[in-house]
Amino acid sequence: MALGELMDDGYLLCRGDGRPMHANASARALVPEQGDALEALVALLPPEAIRVAREEGRWNGDLTLADGLVLQVRAYCHDTGDGGYCLIVFHDVSEAHARQQELQRRHAQLRQTLVRLAGAQEQLVQSEKMASIGQLAAGVAHEINNPIGYVHSNLGSLQEYLHSLFSLIEVYERALRLPDPKVMLPEIQEMRDRYDIDFITGDLPQLMSESREGIERVTAIVRNLKDFSYSGRDDSWKSTDLHAGLDSTINIIWNELKYKVTLEKHYAKLPLVQCRPSELNQVFMNILLNASHAIDERGTITVSTGVEGDEVWIDVQDSGHGIPDEILQKIFDPFFTTKPVGSGTGLGLSISYGIVKKHNGRIEARNIPGAGACFRITLPIRQPTADAA
Repeated sequence: MALGELMDDGYLLCRGDGRPMHANASARALVPEQGDALEALVALLPPEAIRVAREEGRWNGDLTLADGLVLQVRAYCHDTGDGGYCLIVFHDVSEAHARQQELQRRHAQLRQTLVRLAGAQEQLVQSEKMASIGQLAAGVAHEINNPIGYVHSNLGSLQEYLHSLFSLIEVYERALRLPDPKVMLPEIQEMRDRYDIDFITGDLPQLMSESREGIERVTAIVRNLKDFSYSGRDDSWKSTDLHAGLDSTINIIWNELKYKVTLEKHYAKLPLVQCRPSELNQVFMNILLNASHAIDERGTITVSTGVEGDEVWIDVQDSGHGIPDEILQKIFDPFFTTKPVGSGTGLGLSISYGIVKKHNGRIEARNIPGAGACFRITLPIRQPTADAA
């Protein structure tokens, strides 16, 4: 018993029926304000503790006291034929428990931070995308304004044509109400000549065809813009035609390219690629605009595609001045830009790198001697992760 008084862990010795016999000082210190410390210690135990220990030889569990103290409790029972004895050991794990709680708290904080970072990244991607669209808004407006302009002009002509035709129809109706309609033939012929009905009947089909073509062109531009600017938040993995995405992106930025770029396409036959289409469209736009900015006055951008094994690749090569070797390794760094202050965010290529990386792909830049720079995007045809399927 004297040896037990030297233990840091508290212990309680009981008979097999649960009646307490002895407790050391460390155990009694757990119930300092109780008159009968032994009974108070027994009262701390769950009802099943002694029963399970007698049946199975041992029991263990945790107790949290009113003052916040956390105890690891182990009960051992041995049947000696006269009811046996049980030894209950109380081990203070408050510090370890506190450390565990602190770790859990920090883990929760880290998870929240990761969620916020993911949200910030998503906002950054969308902000960059919308900033890019903002820069292209004037060009898109110009592309839309042209067909809208001649549709508006055609509607003005159509209004005049309809007025002439309705006037002629009115004359025909008056003629039909007469006993002899032929009396009105001179007036009808005079009106046909005055309104140039033969020209109207010949011009109307062409006018309607041009108007329909203009509306379809506007519809295509709006559809391409909508597809491009669609938020990636609900954009799931899809098996997609990359050529359609390239063409859609080119249509959106064409006003930025057409005045100084000759665009060449060398498309190979590609399988459908599992990807997030709107995100890849943003990558295509960033690379194509960078290629355009690398050309000073007039040049060529060549877009090529191909298949190698279970991967596809997209090359965007410009005839510009290339990328200096000293910055070639920095171009994908966030906020790195060679443009003047206020002319670029330095996020386009960094975001493109992140998107391609998320697609388990690669994006690389290299200089072509005497022929500018080339960016190659390599993507797996199918995503290796199960959640992308």
